[in-house]
Amino acid sequence: MEYLLLLALGFVVSIIFYKTTRTKTATMPPLPPGPTGYPIVGCLPKMVKNKPAFRWIHQTMQDFNTEIACFHLGRVHFVVVSSPELARQFLKEQDAIFALRPHSLSARIASIDYLSAVLAPGGNQWKKMKKIMVSEVLSIGLHERLHARRCEEVDHLVRYIYNQCKNPCKNGVINVRDAVKLYCGSVIRKLVFGKRFFGSGLKDGGQGIEEREHMDGLFTTLSHLYGFAIADCVPFLEMFDLDSHKKIVTNAIKCMRKYHDPEINNRVKMWRSGVRNTNKDILDVLISLKDSNNNPSLSIDEIKAQVNEIFLATIDNPSNIVEWAMAEMINQPHFLHLASKELDEVVGKNKLVQESDLSKLNYIKACVKEAFRLHPVGPFNLPHVSTADTVVGGYFIPKGSHILLSRLGLGRNPRVWEDPLEFKPERHIVNETSEVELNDPELRMLSFSIGRRGCPGVRLGSTMATILLARLIQGFVWRPPCDHASGIDLIESRGDLSLATPLTAHAIPRLNSQVYQQIL
Repeated sequence: MEYLLLLALGFVVSIIFYKTTRTKTATMPPLPPGPTGYPIVGCLPKMVKNKPAFRWIHQTMQDFNTEIACFHLGRVHFVVVSSPELARQFLKEQDAIFALRPHSLSARIASIDYLSAVLAPGGNQWKKMKKIMVSEVLSIGLHERLHARRCEEVDHLVRYIYNQCKNPCKNGVINVRDAVKLYCGSVIRKLVFGKRFFGSGLKDGGQGIEEREHMDGLFTTLSHLYGFAIADCVPFLEMFDLDSHKKIVTNAIKCMRKYHDPEINNRVKMWRSGVRNTNKDILDVLISLKDSNNNPSLSIDEIKAQVNEIFLATIDNPSNIVEWAMAEMINQPHFLHLASKELDEVVGKNKLVQESDLSKLNYIKACVKEAFRLHPVGPFNLPHVSTADTVVGGYFIPKGSHILLSRLGLGRNPRVWEDPLEFKPERHIVNETSEVELNDPELRMLSFSIGRRGCPGVRLGSTMATILLARLIQGFVWRPPCDHASGIDLIESRGDLSLATPLTAHAIPRLNSQVYQQIL
């Protein structure tokens, strides 16, 4: 129905506006190549018909044999880039022109009308929240002060898996997706709210009903964030919500805030009454900030919006990357052998790997980086919008264009990477003395974005992903379950880039029992 309505709209508008504004003078550089669309609505009907949009976009680029393409969707030019050279022009050489975010239905709802740092389009609100995030929330000092809390949760993960191994009902079969989400969710709840669970959790240490409901809301929001909503392309159609985008995101955010808001409201009351007066977690930091007049720097809505964003920004990437890395490595056991050998040489078998060991674990980091390259959490980075007409790579980029760097196109570019579809961690190890960094400033792959709108949480995200993989490999021997004797099916979900089937694997403790006893 939505496809037919958009097609009809295109025909009606084409009659009214026979001459379009896309005619360029002879001296104007061309737009990047792309499919031809209808006047005004452009390729929007094609996109709606060929869901999911990101797969249609990448297939179209492959058909055009191009590393930059322009998709005219409604009022917006979406420019998609899979060339590292062009990506550097957008986010390094001309970063000032592309430093804003576009307005988006999903981002507006998630950020409570653009009150947070990453989702704010730009302007004073963005500058204010970015400064707070960089200098206070994600500072080196707070990262170090919250070290013990991160340790508690990575210990809890090992304890949880160890108990699952000893449970005769489980027979050592572990749902790895549940385990990595348990860690990622627990560590962020502990860092923000000072608690592992919203409820009491399960007896075996797993997520309870509350955490699963919260996670469902979070991942639903992420799957729709900047998700090519019809209303983003043709704003006056928002009232009709033809693709149910608004309803889905509204309900998902409501599900998240069902658990966030009571925690925030109660904590604000504690600070105002004097019951609490020291910074023990990220929420305390946000509440206690003062301006030059000694008034709160942030309103309650700003705090709620920023807490939403912290959860959205930190859980999906490490959990997705580590699940994929484990699936690839279980299928190719020599990778697990090399990673285990490195852990035994650097850390030993009589203690658990700690964050202080990570700088020496080059092979582990190479495995994480290779998973970032081959199996990104999303098809694109968060979009940038051009603030002026410009030229990139010989192509005209109109003001207001949305710029999307393709994580898939960059990381799997055969011109850049040898055997791009194969999992080869060693490709990231230059020599024995060079430390592997998860970020790639040359944008041959996109683990964390760079530039003015670059990811401020690189340190936290890198630490979470690396310690998570290191603990899983050090603590346990992993094999495919008995019903997957031929190996793990490495098939992507059609609707996103996660494994189509959650990873399950057989785990056996590989360290001395005394090591596990220390955390039981």
